[in-house]
Amino acid sequence: MKKTVLITGATSGIGKATAQIMAKNNYKIILCGRRKERLAELEKELSVFTEVHSLSFDVRDKETVFSTIHSLPTEFSQIDVLINNAGNAHGLDPIQNGNTDDWDAMIDINVKGLLYVSKAIIPQMIERKAGHIINIGSIAGKEVYPNGNVYCASKHAVDAINNGMRMDLNPYGIRVGAIHPGMVETEFSEVRFKGDADRASNVYKGWDALQAEDIADIIHFVVSRKYHVNIADLIVYPTAQASATIVKKNI
Repeated sequence: MKKTVLITGATSGIGKATAQIMAKNNYKIILCGRRKERLAELEKELSVFTEVHSLSFDVRDKETVFSTIHSLPTEFSQIDVLINNAGNAHGLDPIQNGNTDDWDAMIDINVKGLLYVSKAIIPQMIERKAGHIINIGSIAGKEVYPNGNVYCASKHAVDAINNGMRMDLNPYGIRVGAIHPGMVETEFSEVRFKGDADRASNVYKGWDALQAEDIADIIHFVVSRKYHVNIADLIVYPTAQASATIVKKNI
């Protein structure tokens, strides 16, 4: 019997790459994201390999998160794997210059959105005494860097929630773990710099950053371990990166 995986933030980057590798490895896929056109394109692409269902919602909208997930058709209603991937960074400013709308967006998506989606799905995992939750964090959840203040705070929260979630769900045999990537070359920097493509591309010049497919491959590895194995906390750097602020560049 195929397992079903629900992936938030599935329309780009790590989420999209994860959906692709999981679909090719015999999982049923629930794609979640805000951009309906991208969802439709990805659903069509992955339907060649497996059964796919799309849900369009914003993880910040608590009521819609619950109503949408609870409206899943019967054949997708049992969620075996939840990948809390939706997240964002907005701005890179010292705390005194920070934009409060940016702060709200990061806290609402990275922290509250993860909680809402988890809350909607955990009860069925408890009932079955089985399930796997993977929370996509960041090295920003392990260390703080200049101008990263609120983004780092939001990812530190993900780290804490992941650890607390694993403890609370331990009596029910549910696997919980987090993957914390270093610098991954996706739309991340373009979003952070509010569409400034040149500034975003400069982040990755002169060295080999992680790619979305690298993290997706690791997610598949984590999910596919025998059930008595739980990879609880995993940090992934590109070889050129030693910390949040130390990168070996060839330029």
